[in-house]
Amino acid sequence: MRVWVSRAEPGASATAGRLRALGHEPIVAPLLRVRFLDPEVDLAGVGAVAFTSRNGVEGFTRLVPWRGAPVFAVGDATAEAARAAGFTEVASADGDVVALTRLIAQTWAGVQPPSLVLHPSAAEPAGDLAGALAASGVKVRSLPVYETLAAEALPEAVAHAQPDAVLIHSPKAGRVAARLIDPARAAGMTAFALSPACAQPLRGCGFREIRSAEFPNEAALLKLLDP
Repeated sequence: MRVWVSRAEPGASATAGRLRALGHEPIVAPLLRVRFLDPEVDLAGVGAVAFTSRNGVEGFTRLVPWRGAPVFAVGDATAEAARAAGFTEVASADGDVVALTRLIAQTWAGVQPPSLVLHPSAAEPAGDLAGALAASGVKVRSLPVYETLAAEALPEAVAHAQPDAVLIHSPKAGRVAARLIDPARAAGMTAFALSPACAQPLRGCGFREIRSAEFPNEAALLKLLDP
């Protein structure tokens, strides 16, 4: 199967490698591009760090050498990135923002004395981790460390080919895809989305089929491609 990988680099190349290992032909054509930001980092009162993406890990660790706090990661890939960056105490929620909120609330809400959970995030986060944590009684501070910039036109690698399927890893990628893909091209593709939120913008675009992963991780997403 010819599969369009629409996520930003460096994740796109990693996904392409997994697709090749499964016998598929990846077409790497990102709809998003990551740009890292340079905010002032305030570590006062921080007792833990919450990461919701590998880009968050990279965006934060390029700013400061500090690794002196436990980390809560949204999933195993993000947890792996945090360990590779030098954090030694890392817990994975193995899920989504809801699961991460639950993990942090159960672990951190009763910590005494109270300390902040720092969330290095996207400028436009897909989920409201900070709001969910605050509602759970956890003190939290958001720190935007990267932004994702949308493609203005359909990537040439896709414009000159007809993929059998497209992988959608984020709601923003779904919105960009919905804007750029014409119904005739969509009719020849199945869209595989990381979650129902990622699939939602694709409704009404004319895709042959839209399927969402059972769990919000890439292993579950790629499992959808099994015949």
